[in-house]
Amino acid sequence: MAARSAPNCHLRLEWVYGYRGHQCRNNLYYTAAKEIVYFVAGVGVVYSPREHRQKFYRGHSDDIISLALHPERVLVATGQVGKEPYICVWDSYTVQTISVLKDVHTHGIACLAFDLDGQRLVSVGLDSKNAVCVWDWKRGKMLSMAPGHTDRIFDISWDLYQPNKLVSCGVKHIKFWSLCGNALTPKRGVFGKTGDLQTILCLACARDELTYSGALNGDIYVWKGINLIRTIQGAHTAGIFSMNACEEGFATGGRDGCIRLWDLTFKPITVIDLRETDQGYKGLSVRSVCWRGDHILVGTQDSEIFEIVVHERNKPFLIMQGHCEGELWALAVHPTKPLAVTGSDDRSVRIWSLVDHALIARCNMEEPIRCAAVNVDGIHLALGMKDGSFTVLRVRDMTEVVHIKDRKEAIHELKYSPDGTYLAVGCNDSSVDIYGVAQRYKKLGECVGSLSFITHLDWSSDSRYLQTNDGNGKRLFYRMPGGKEVTNKEEIKGVHWASWTCVSGLEVNGIWPKYSDINDINSVDGNYIGQVLVTADDYGIIKLFRYPCLRKGAKFKKYIGHSAHVTNVRWSHDYQWVISIGGADHSVFQWKFIPERKLKDALHIAPQESLADSNSDESDSDMSDVPELDSEIEQETQLTYRRQVYKEDLPQLKEQYKEKQKSGTSKRRERAPGNSIRLHFVHGYRGYDCRSNLFYTQIGEIVYHVAAVGVIYNRQQNTQRFYLGHDDDILCLAIHPLKDYVATGQVGRDPSIHIWDTETIKPLSVLKGCHQYGVCAVDFSADGKRLASVGIDDSHTIVLWDWKKGEKLSIARGSKDKIFVVKMNPYVPDKLITAGIKHVKFWRRAGGGLIGRKGYVGTLGKNDTMMCAVYGWTEEMAFSGTSTGDVCIWRDVFLVKTVKAHDGPVFSMHALEKGFVTGGKDGIVALWDDSFERCLKTYAIKRAALAPGSKGLLLEDNPSIRAISLGHGHILVGTKNGEILEVDKSGPITLLVQGHMEGEVWGLATHPYLPICATVSDDKTLRIWDLSPSHCMLAVRKLKKGGRCCCFSPDGKALAVGLNDGSFLMANADTLEDLVSFHHRKDIISDIRFSPGSGKYLAVASHDSFIDIYNVMSSKRVGICKGATSYITHVDWDIRGKLLQVNTGAKEQLFFEAPRGKKQTIPSVEVEKICWASWTSVLGLCCEGIWPVVGEVTDITASCLTSDKMVLATGDDLGFVKLFRYPAKGKFGKFKRYVAHSTHVTNVRWTYDDSMLVTLGGADMSLMVWTNEMEGYREKRPCDSEESDTDSEEDGGYDSDVTRENEISYTIRALSTNIRPMFGVKPHLQGKEPSVDERQGVVRPPVSRAPPRPEKLQTNNVGKKKRPIEDLVLELVFGYRGRDCRNNVHYLNDGDDIIYHTASVGILHNVATGTQSFYQEHNDDILCLTVNQHPKFINIVATGQVGDLADMSATAPSIHIWDAVNKQTLSILRCYHSKGVCSVSFSATGKLLLSVGLDPEHTITIWRWQEGAKIASRAGHNQRIFVAEFRPDSDSQFVSVGVKHVKFWTLAGRALLSKKGLLSAVEDARMQTMLAVAFGAVPSVEMSVCGKITYCVGSWPELTTGPCLPCTPPSGTDSS
Repeated sequence: MAARSAPNCHLRLEWVYGYRGHQCRNNLYYTAAKEIVYFVAGVGVVYSPREHRQKFYRGHSDDIISLALHPERVLVATGQVGKEPYICVWDSYTVQTISVLKDVHTHGIACLAFDLDGQRLVSVGLDSKNAVCVWDWKRGKMLSMAPGHTDRIFDISWDLYQPNKLVSCGVKHIKFWSLCGNALTPKRGVFGKTGDLQTILCLACARDELTYSGALNGDIYVWKGINLIRTIQGAHTAGIFSMNACEEGFATGGRDGCIRLWDLTFKPITVIDLRETDQGYKGLSVRSVCWRGDHILVGTQDSEIFEIVVHERNKPFLIMQGHCEGELWALAVHPTKPLAVTGSDDRSVRIWSLVDHALIARCNMEEPIRCAAVNVDGIHLALGMKDGSFTVLRVRDMTEVVHIKDRKEAIHELKYSPDGTYLAVGCNDSSVDIYGVAQRYKKLGECVGSLSFITHLDWSSDSRYLQTNDGNGKRLFYRMPGGKEVTNKEEIKGVHWASWTCVSGLEVNGIWPKYSDINDINSVDGNYIGQVLVTADDYGIIKLFRYPCLRKGAKFKKYIGHSAHVTNVRWSHDYQWVISIGGADHSVFQWKFIPERKLKDALHIAPQESLADSNSDESDSDMSDVPELDSEIEQETQLTYRRQVYKEDLPQLKEQYKEKQKSGTSKRRERAPGNSIRLHFVHGYRGYDCRSNLFYTQIGEIVYHVAAVGVIYNRQQNTQRFYLGHDDDILCLAIHPLKDYVATGQVGRDPSIHIWDTETIKPLSVLKGCHQYGVCAVDFSADGKRLASVGIDDSHTIVLWDWKKGEKLSIARGSKDKIFVVKMNPYVPDKLITAGIKHVKFWRRAGGGLIGRKGYVGTLGKNDTMMCAVYGWTEEMAFSGTSTGDVCIWRDVFLVKTVKAHDGPVFSMHALEKGFVTGGKDGIVALWDDSFERCLKTYAIKRAALAPGSKGLLLEDNPSIRAISLGHGHILVGTKNGEILEVDKSGPITLLVQGHMEGEVWGLATHPYLPICATVSDDKTLRIWDLSPSHCMLAVRKLKKGGRCCCFSPDGKALAVGLNDGSFLMANADTLEDLVSFHHRKDIISDIRFSPGSGKYLAVASHDSFIDIYNVMSSKRVGICKGATSYITHVDWDIRGKLLQVNTGAKEQLFFEAPRGKKQTIPSVEVEKICWASWTSVLGLCCEGIWPVVGEVTDITASCLTSDKMVLATGDDLGFVKLFRYPAKGKFGKFKRYVAHSTHVTNVRWTYDDSMLVTLGGADMSLMVWTNEMEGYREKRPCDSEESDTDSEEDGGYDSDVTRENEISYTIRALSTNIRPMFGVKPHLQGKEPSVDERQGVVRPPVSRAPPRPEKLQTNNVGKKKRPIEDLVLELVFGYRGRDCRNNVHYLNDGDDIIYHTASVGILHNVATGTQSFYQEHNDDILCLTVNQHPKFINIVATGQVGDLADMSATAPSIHIWDAVNKQTLSILRCYHSKGVCSVSFSATGKLLLSVGLDPEHTITIWRWQEGAKIASRAGHNQRIFVAEFRPDSDSQFVSVGVKHVKFWTLAGRALLSKKGLLSAVEDARMQTMLAVAFGAVPSVEMSVCGKITYCVGSWPELTTGPCLPCTPPSGTDSS
């Protein structure tokens, strides 16, 4: 038992000694409750001087380095360092997290500041660009971000007197920022001649645009606007680190140890020199100052906090002290009193009282101190130094007893023997010296045996032995006092050790993780009485283990608080406290030890909230006393859903391959076939690895998912409708509580969640960008506005969404272990539960983060694996179903009781108005009352109970139940075997849908003259399906082995099935009884075919690379086809039954003669002439075009030709079903493609009359039936096809203008010094000899329009007077930009004014007077302009400009929205379009703005321009887009046109979905380059008209009604 579970005791942080003064400023404030808030290490501290009590905020996972106080002085924001640092906003009263802001900064958060009303927070990062970021902190949302400066920024502040203005300062700069839209625009402060350009350390804003700042040389610089107007010299004699503004004025504190108080106009009031006061010392440096009324708080570099009362300013009160900068390693505890001794590299030794929480003695030594020890009688204190000496002091008055230096390297450990006679001193030169205490520390012995530095020592209780640990992890024993090494193990066995501080040894094996050999545990201390062990490691973690702990990887409880390494840890003499010290944070933490017996009274301390699992997280190793995982759950946890190639990768792969292929393809490609197919019915339901994914809609239809399809099943009509928006496996499904909306989450590299309407089957919102690999659980909130989702990445990220807006509200790491379910609290929308492997967690939202608490099991049970969870009748009550068949009942986070509900795991639970329903692996549905007191009724799912109307057969009794839902008087049940059943309350069961069970499905055959097909699968069943209206499974038979192929005989009487063990059988097609079976091969039978006509021969192909030919009548093998080098994949007969065509895994196409099996070589010209009875081959000239551009990545697994030899259907590894025109000659034929299967399509077959196509999904185990729609037959319906991969190159004419415009590359004027190469000679230079530069073609940079670089201080121009420059005013501009822009002239004010642009100026031209007025805020060429047409926004114009990289800096491309009449800028949108913005358009309501970039992807972005919020963004097209416009009546639909394409777009939530315009009905139409777009006036035939280059205008009705107009846009989805 010892090490198997964590100890039952607990540590509670009671006091922290220290304050972080080094490398931080402005981090000490009074709260509204007159408490003092500051931070040390990774802990925020709220100290009450009145009660001498500390409260701790422990939501951070690393060093805190910045702090800001909310203007109401209750909330505090703190920022930390780290790879993914975050900001926490917390309440100083309750020390609970209010909001978490994350995922923006890297490295760390250097400064923070709240604005005047406390709604917004600004933060500055430590990254290379020192990013400045503005947050709406309550919502956890970033509003704006910009690169701050190239060098460090030290302080930032909001201007409290002007809205949307900020000031930042730092190394050699000060910047004045304005926030407009989402753009933060800086202006550099101009130092001018008033003061030297230098580093500014702190600042404060005042009225009338005044800013005061403290400089490195001790001056105060006063700014008005952006100009320096005066300096207050010598305010301090050295750098001013802190400036604090309050009602009375300003307080400044500097490196000179002085505090100065100034009035509101910055006239000096008084000065306080701390160095001169009683507590002062030379070198005192002030890092933080806070003035409130008559109290001043001062924080110093050396970790002290002073409180000064103004009228007794020479008596500062020292309220907190800590060690100064330098590592802290030495720690010892007094043997009889509650005292702790610490010594540090700051050369001080300090004694702390653990009862009074105060420093009681301090003494400065000559050398840095590395270790300490107190003798048993408590009289002597020994200190080991870094220089190899050690000193002994008297404890009571800190006077020196002796100072001895025998060694050259640091002394790392020393200890007195338990009888007080010896002192052992361990040194870094790998020796231990023994000294006699009574003999004035004479050296008595020496232990040499270690090969590395000594790290730990322990004496035996009788002082006769010493054990040591060294840096190599070796443990050695010595006899005392001589120091002879003990090699005999027996001698040591009985020794009892007085203390245990060693990190290696049998008793502490368990403190090391299972598979680690690292030295990251710095210190250990054993508590023999409490049988616990405390350890300290390099990651800032304190752990409690049981003692002794023998087995590696023992369980523990862990506590965080220290930031970096914890160097030492000790129990106090009476084991009441644990003291730990931090190396880099040089702080001392005092933890109260709460033993087991007290825990029962102290339940409230169990789940301490934190972001990192700081509160006793149980450890990582597997608990051996947990029962084995249920086999089904185990299988499920092993699924990773990783793909070699994700569908998202296809466009990039295509581009790569196109580059390679450029040369080869000159041949004209076939058009895509005229036929199309439509998904008609799917047999299958995903139950084997999903739960609770089956629901009734409000009108009684049933919604569920299989493969990549969301299915809505109507049980009255036995029909299905499909949501086909996903492109890979759907893993989870949830239904909206109020409307018939469904959320589904899928697999993918950046997996998406779609929310769609079951009535219209249209997507309402698509959520992406937060998960990896896949989404495994989703749940709606009770009001239906929010959605929670869980990913399958390693940390199982949890995201909370506002799904309509598509916004991510909060995100958190869920758990290391797999999460199976997420449930949102129906009463409090900010709370949710997740449950999964060995855990259940209760979360609450805090701004952009979520805070989780583990369920507290207590003595009632153990941490079990939870498979499902629901909330009960109050917000506190929750219920979860475990893998052992129990239901756990939780109140808040505590387990109240467990109820046995099922044998085996409880997979699904559902809450009703008055009770609950559960379903388990035992195949039983149980109804419970509302408190799980008693079970009201159970239903067993059995074959006997099946009602006559069932659509199929139940394979086994009591199948494992995976989903339950109630409604419409029935219970809906989904099983692991892929069945959906409806249980009537009175008992009869109706089977509605079924598919194959787990295991790949490969075998498929269609009947020669009936609409039925047969499938055979690895689940060891052979099934016959009806494809006609009844859509059900007609017959099923279990096989000994799984099978991979099957075939009907030509008369339809017999069915041949090839099995995976190399045998095959022939069965009666009606009864499925055996006729005959053979077993001639060892490997899988991969294809099996009857010869045409009478079906005389049967060809059986196997993975052994042979094909056996059998005579059916005589049941004998008559021939063997040899010669294939790899396994056989496909076999086809010719029409005469004499020739076999064979494909192999090595991509060979071979021919054999039947019945003997002789190999034939047939030239490819002849092959085309042969008439084949069937074509399922994927090789050969006739189907060269079916291989995609990315042929190396994806394999085509199956093909099938219609009987009229016109259309070839193929299935491939990516789950696409494609139709090609046959023969598909030439590479990369055009096709129509359909996504419904998720991974690989294993087989495709047309039915006997070509009316339907049947396809099989391998891993998704589904059988899909598609109806074939002939050419010319088009209903009003979605057509989910897509034109093929590569655009045809031979399309006609570019107009020369268009060609030129397509190729213009806009250089960014503001940055390129060499704007245009200059040719020719200027007139006044003609006749002169060209200069050397000119001869060599060197072009001097012309004047640049970039913002001026800061002048380096030039010395020579100081004395000269400069002539003042008068301002130039722009009066008239000639010119209009028409050469490469369009749609950029508009009327305003009913035709009185014209608005247009040229260069970087927007021009309003009054027609009557001919005057012009200008908008001149752009800093580079304007490329596009549009006017808002909505009456609410009159005369509002948007213009987009060229720009540099999309780095959000001032030179990035931007869109300005401004008022044409008064030229006020309303909003600036800095965009992610690199190079520039080439088209802008307002939506119907005027609130949204659409922009298109010039970047290679031609990104399309939609903005809410008033807030500056980017709603959605997506790559538009790989070729230039000329115009994109919103529909005049819509806020969600728009059209983009450009080089050879037209796309129709829909905005769903945050996602943009596009469809290509299809030129279907026009016989020889080619896709032209489109230049303009307009919308038809007839709403019923929404037409968008595009101007094409060939000067005929095409019109595109959205829905063809009446005669077929030239072109129709599709309404399916396109995933190119």
